[in-house]
This record gives sequence, C-alpha cells and structure tokens, in this order.
Amino acid sequence: MDSTETGYLVGKPSGDDDPSEPPPATKMSHLDSYGSSKSTTTCSNRLVKIVVEPLQWLQMLSSQLNPSFVFGVILVYGFNQGFSGSFFKVVSDYYWKDVQQVQPSVVQLYTGLYAIPWVMKPIWGLMTDVFPVKGYRRRPYFVLAGFIGALSAAMVALGGRLTVAVALSCLIGLSAAVAIADVTIDACIARNSIEVRALASDLQSLCGFCSSAGALIGYSTSGFFVHHLGPQGSLGLLAGPPTLLILLGFVLYEQRTSGRSEEKSTEKLGLAMRGMYKTIKFPQVWKPSLYMFLSLALSFSTHEGHFYWYTDPKAGPAFSQEFVGIIYAIGAMASMVGVLIYHKNLKDYPFRSLLFMAQLLYSVCGMLDLMFVLRWNLVLGIPDYLFVVMEECVSRIVSRIRWMPMIVLSSRLCPLGIEGTFFALLMCIDSLGSLSSKWAGGMVLHAFHVTRTDFTNLWLVVLIRNVLRFSTLTLIFLVPKVGQSEVIIPSDLLTRNSTSDVEENDNLELVPLNIVKAQV
Repeated sequence: MDSTETGYLVGKPSGDDDPSEPPPATKMSHLDSYGSSKSTTTCSNRLVKIVVEPLQWLQMLSSQLNPSFVFGVILVYGFNQGFSGSFFKVVSDYYWKDVQQVQPSVVQLYTGLYAIPWVMKPIWGLMTDVFPVKGYRRRPYFVLAGFIGALSAAMVALGGRLTVAVALSCLIGLSAAVAIADVTIDACIARNSIEVRALASDLQSLCGFCSSAGALIGYSTSGFFVHHLGPQGSLGLLAGPPTLLILLGFVLYEQRTSGRSEEKSTEKLGLAMRGMYKTIKFPQVWKPSLYMFLSLALSFSTHEGHFYWYTDPKAGPAFSQEFVGIIYAIGAMASMVGVLIYHKNLKDYPFRSLLFMAQLLYSVCGMLDLMFVLRWNLVLGIPDYLFVVMEECVSRIVSRIRWMPMIVLSSRLCPLGIEGTFFALLMCIDSLGSLSSKWAGGMVLHAFHVTRTDFTNLWLVVLIRNVLRFSTLTLIFLVPKVGQSEVIIPSDLLTRNSTSDVEENDNLELVPLNIVKAQV
C-alpha cells in the first residue's frame, strides 16, 4: 500500500493548497474498494487454510513417522473400518429384517456374535507380535485379513438363499477381516505412540477423522444400494476394501526380522504372556480398563429395537431406506466434528475430568432417544426427520469425545515389544463390553416383548438404559487424574528385563516407552 492510500486511511487534512488531494467521493470509493478487497482476501485465506492445514498435518505425520504407515492408517480406518463398518451396519440390518425376517431381539444377539473376532484380538495380537511370517510381523496379517473379508463377502452375495447359520458365519467372517486388520495397524499405532509420545493424540485424531470420513461415505451410499441391489447384493460390495488390505500387505514398510528370532517364537510367546500378566496387575492399568469395560457394558444397546421402530409404517416414523442411510451419514459428519473438538480443544485435559464430563453429556443426550420414542418431539412441533437428525448429531459428537480419550489412555498403557498384544488385550476388554451391551440389550428387548411389530415398551427399555448410563458416573474414580501426555505408571513399579533377556528375545521390552523416555 503506497503513502497516498495511507494518507487516506489516517485522515490526511484536505484543502485547496494541496492540488493533488482527490475529492471526498473518490476517497470513499477507494476505501470501499480497499475494504471489499480485504474482505475477499480474508475469506480466500480462510478457505486456503482449511484445505492446506490438514495436508500439512498429514505431511508432518509422514515426515515424523513413515508415509506407508500413514497410508495404512488411512486405508484401515478409512476404508476397512469407516466405510465397510458403516455400510455393513445398515445393509446387514436390512438383510436380517427383510431377507431372513428375524425378530429384533434375536438380531441383537446375532450382532453380538460379530464381536467375537474382536474379543479374540489378543490372539491376533500375539500372532503379529511373536509369530512373524517370512520375517515380517505385520504385513502377512493384512494379506490374511484381506482374503478372509473378500471370500466372506463373495459367499454371502453369491450364495443365494442362505441358512441363518451360513449367513451368520459369513458376516462374522467380514467382522473378522476388519478385526485382524485393526489389531495389526493398532500394533503399529501403539508402537509409534509410545516411541513418539507427543504424537499419540494426533494419531488417534487421524484414526478418528479417517473412520468418520469413511463412515460418511458408507452411510451415504448404503440406502441407495440397498434400494437398487437389495441387502444381499449390497453385501457383495464389501469385497472391495479387503482387496485393498492385500495391497497394503505388500506396500507397508516393515523391517524384516532375522531367522534366528523366528526360531525363538515360543520363547517370545512365553515372555509376552508374562509381560501381559505383569502389566495388567498394576492398579494404574486394571482400574481404567475396568472403567472402560463397565462404561460400555452398562449402557446396553437398543439399536435393533430403534431400527425396527424407525422403519415401521404404523408404530414408528416409517423412514425410507435412503433416509436411514442419510441419518447415519449426518451422524458420521457429526462424529468428525467430535474428533475436531477433541483434537483442537480437549486433548490437554486430564483423563478423569474429561471422561467425567463426556459420560455426563452422554447420559443426558440419551434422553433424546426417550423423547423421540414417546413422540414428544411432535408435541413440541418438531418434525420426525428434523428431530432424529438433531439427536443423531448430538449423540455422535458426544460419543466420539467420550471414546477418544479412552483410546489414547489405552495406547499409553502398552509395553514396548508386546504393544500389539497388550493393546489388543485392552481392546478385547472393550469388545467384551460391547458384546455384553448388545446381548444385554437383546435380552431386555425380549423381556419387555419388543418385537417386529410391537414397540409398546420400547420407551421403558430406553429409560432403563439411560439410568444405567448415569450410574457409570459413580465409577469415575477408576480413571487416573493424570494428563494425556503425562507418565501414567511410575517407573519404580516396573522393572526392565535383563540385558541378556532383551538380546535373546529380539529386543522385546516390558516397560512402556514413555517411562523409558522419562528416565532418559
């Protein structure tokens, strides 16, 4: 900006003795043009920042870690969990409802069986940690997960009219593919989280963003494909993401272990088991693990009851297939907002304070389900479609804020060397909580006679669930008060293995690396 324009801005005195002075109208025109140009530039800068900031963040993670690792996180969490998980959720619900014609309480029990591969995560973790294939600990298991998922999807899509047992086996196979890939990439995440402690929250944010973005695409397209291909044909599309896992198994960077370490797999297995047992005994570990289990188990799931009620033309709002997908897609967008809120504002809060507030909000927003089932939204003049979108957004934001610190806490408790196994053990505990939640929900739905056509007592089931959510607040003392970047387990509670043990077991250590870095 030149000196003349600066003079206009500071109000240079006007007068006849300055022949170069422009008239007032010209000055105002210059000011308006300057203000408009400045506003346009500001908006453009903000848009550029929105686009560039995530790319710079990904570039930072890739430079600090490894590009193929970041690609693996995006692929597993974005495509395999986010897209496949959300697409599977909607399509399988319609499959059980319209193709197999099963009662909601029975479907709730079936969906609980999907959690079995997730409960087995410590087994997958042990395999990836102590049983390398051709010298690789992670890559072969991505290939294995890809083959299982692709084969299961093809069988359920092309098998015609399947029996319930065969169909359930195929759907469990799809869940197993996601679980094996998840535990394998989580092992990589856990190692990077404890080696570069400052990036632990960033890695979980990346996982959350990718999962929510993939879920957004999956939910958005699920209703369309169910409508045009049918539930069974739509399940065949889930063969795509597992195929990408096979590709990941070949491109992921991983250092190859020596043949000597492969020969000592039995010794490493014994050491890993002892390390898990030793670590889980400490109160700093088992107390938060117990809290995570109870917080999930006590809030039993009523999803199938809600889904059947959503789509019922008489008792419920009779949402279409496309709109059900849209509801969940909007929820996925809200989940991304939850991740953003956590990443920008909440990742520096102590675990206990954050989880207490998140659980309180989670309990309160559960009352929105009760209002909807009782149709109080119509009394307030709020249409069904608007209220369900509001309820989905609020619950998904709060759920994500509640879940993120739990995952960060779990990653901070993993001993180096068996990080895959121990993180899988903690996730197994969470999966047991989810399994208990689904099966308990199915039993409660059955006990209160909530069926395909009778939803009279659905409101009472939701009320009981909400009361149990509030009761979880009394267990918050199990969560440590430490900050999310602080040392959780004091170094005097764990001892290192002897140097010979470390050398004989391929540098397998049983002390969380955050402790090692604190000592160094």
